[in-house]
Amino acid sequence: MEPERERSGSTLKKGRKRRRIPSKLVGAAEAMRSRWDFEERQQPVAKKARLSAILFAENCEVTHGQLCELLKYAVLGKSSFPKPSWCQLFHQNHLKNVVVFILQGLSQLHFYKFYLEFGFLRKAFKHKFRLPPPSSDFLADIIGLQKKQIIGNLPKAMEGSLHFASSKISINLQKDPIIQKYGSKKVGLTRCLLTKEEMKTYHFPLQGFPDCENFVPTKCNGSVTDNSPLFGLDCEMCLTCKGRELTRISLVAEGGGCVMDELVKPDNKIVDYLTSFSGITKKILKPVTTKLKDVQRQLKILLPPDAVLVGHSLDLDLRALKMIHPYVIDTSLLYVREQGRRFKLKFLAKAILGKDIQCPDRLGHDATEDARTTLELARYFLKYGPKKIAELNLEALARHQESQEPRNTAEVVQQLNTSVLECLDSVGQKLLFLTREADASALSSSKNCQTIKCLSNKEVLEQARVEIPLFPFSIVQFSFEPFSPNLTEEMNKRIKIKWTEMSTVYAGPFNKNCNLKALKRLFKSFGPVRSMTLVLETHQPHLCIQYEVLEAAQLAIESLDGVLVEGSCIKVQRPVTELTLDCDTLVNELEQDSENRGTIYLSGVSETFKEHLLQQCSLFLGLEAMILPKDLKSGKHKRYCFLRFKTFGSAQRALNILTGKDWKLKGRHALTPRHLHAWLRGLPHESRLPGVRVIPPPSEQEALQMLKVDHPKIAAWHWGRKIGKLYHNLCSGTLCLILLPGTKSTHGSLSGLGLMGIKDEEESTTPNMCL
Repeated sequence: MEPERERSGSTLKKGRKRRRIPSKLVGAAEAMRSRWDFEERQQPVAKKARLSAILFAENCEVTHGQLCELLKYAVLGKSSFPKPSWCQLFHQNHLKNVVVFILQGLSQLHFYKFYLEFGFLRKAFKHKFRLPPPSSDFLADIIGLQKKQIIGNLPKAMEGSLHFASSKISINLQKDPIIQKYGSKKVGLTRCLLTKEEMKTYHFPLQGFPDCENFVPTKCNGSVTDNSPLFGLDCEMCLTCKGRELTRISLVAEGGGCVMDELVKPDNKIVDYLTSFSGITKKILKPVTTKLKDVQRQLKILLPPDAVLVGHSLDLDLRALKMIHPYVIDTSLLYVREQGRRFKLKFLAKAILGKDIQCPDRLGHDATEDARTTLELARYFLKYGPKKIAELNLEALARHQESQEPRNTAEVVQQLNTSVLECLDSVGQKLLFLTREADASALSSSKNCQTIKCLSNKEVLEQARVEIPLFPFSIVQFSFEPFSPNLTEEMNKRIKIKWTEMSTVYAGPFNKNCNLKALKRLFKSFGPVRSMTLVLETHQPHLCIQYEVLEAAQLAIESLDGVLVEGSCIKVQRPVTELTLDCDTLVNELEQDSENRGTIYLSGVSETFKEHLLQQCSLFLGLEAMILPKDLKSGKHKRYCFLRFKTFGSAQRALNILTGKDWKLKGRHALTPRHLHAWLRGLPHESRLPGVRVIPPPSEQEALQMLKVDHPKIAAWHWGRKIGKLYHNLCSGTLCLILLPGTKSTHGSLSGLGLMGIKDEEESTTPNMCL
């Protein structure tokens, strides 16, 4: 069995030393996947705690439970808890303090409605994420004070199998990646097959691809049904002077019988037998005469026309065989894991089937055993369905196994249910909780919590200045009067309309005989277009283009305003309404947002862009992540992307290269933080006639006239500055979170927003190195 690798989608990982990049794409991807692990092993002269949060889920939402993960890990570190599943906290033991500011009554909507007023927060905190609407006790959720979960019965296949196995603890099945991909009902065999697009994404050998010219098809071109036969496949390889080559193949039929188990002598000189993985030695291979072409011929005879091959990281096995097969089930992809990572076969065998494979006391892997195991895993998935597997909570099991091996099931459940207070108590520390008298929660009555109840937000602030330096972990809660339901709905509509209008441009005038198709191609080259209409109300024709992303509209304005197009000097501008009067200021401030500073937007990327970028990754220093948005209906990548770099300088250099003559892409610095982009993408398309006045309802007029310090608009400016002063007084190395919990009422819910950072973490970052 080939050594397994965990994969993390398009995330590119960071390192401190210049590493040799293999010439092949697979080697390049493998080198990048190992970067974070490599960085953790380095021993810099002066370590400082720092954060990296480029592994967010597609919608950039972080659950309250995941926040609790981070806070517990910040207190005790990996010796007692697994690393957070959604971000990286490096050098946790160098954290000085943890401070959490909660702005009760505010939401993500408030933050972007009053974006310019929240000056300090948006500039100081690089990491931003969306929060789900709060429950009845938001504070208890993020601290882990929820009701202890009850240990239930393990699934039959798991009973007595894993000493670190989890019980049936309460989890949100709808957010499990397996449920999100397959649904909760049982699926048939054909639903488990990889699509051609997926095979292309995961580098399976495919007919017509340049790197598969000499590959042999299995000739299995029959019609596959849910009753088609399954065959488990596993290969072992050695390292020759030409790369990895096949040394053993095992093929197991659906009943478990081994129909093929052959040793294979490579065509080229062996430089490493990889015995610890393959079990193959020089002595074993010496008498072997079977060659790769013999195995290929035998497989073509054995496999029926509708045969489905099952394996774990099956792309590697097929490449070793130099064969192309259209119908595959890859168990490393079938059992979907968060953030594009993959479960190891050994882990799945133990967690799902209750069997031990690849035991350390054996010499290498048993290819027949591995092939049979993948077959059993596929049959288990088909028999019990996605819901049964999601209930096993494999992600939690894997994280605990990777960090440590608790003695029994109860120990895992106990750790999962441990609160931040209990973590602090275990190291002899207390939590400081500052809040208004009227807003005290269940946390106030906890014995390991020093609660100070105040009469006003002003008093909370004054106490915070004095008390925070005395405690290792502090929660400071401010409370603001929320908008009325009617005003909230009106504000929600206006921010949707504002973003639509900011993403819309009018271009013209054009000649009446202009080439409309050419004009459409030109404006589409800046980014995805939601709609494009010809305006004939004017003396000469104009175009109204509504883009999907703000960056595309801004790029069109910067590129074409005042330029000669189709024989006319055109003007490209946004509609002028009361909602877009400050759009130039807003665009400038968005570009200066700390989350956007190192990110660039590119339009015109092709399906092979990712491969080309990886092949030439040495040109792009400090590349951290590649974000490739997908079409929600087709699942295909759109023709634009975002690249995130470690520093603004690295991003600028990459932008110069990628918009140059060799790459011929169009781009600029990003304007939309990723969590905001995900939020806006889900908003309904609203529009109105340009220039139509929106009259503020009387309730808002009255509130603004009164200029109450607790009114959200005023509070955004006033308390943002106050928190900024508190933040500047924190000691270096303090993990700081600003949480706008969101709101929930009978009239509807608003998502929250989180911002986080470590004081002075930027000083600890290392120079950019080659990927």
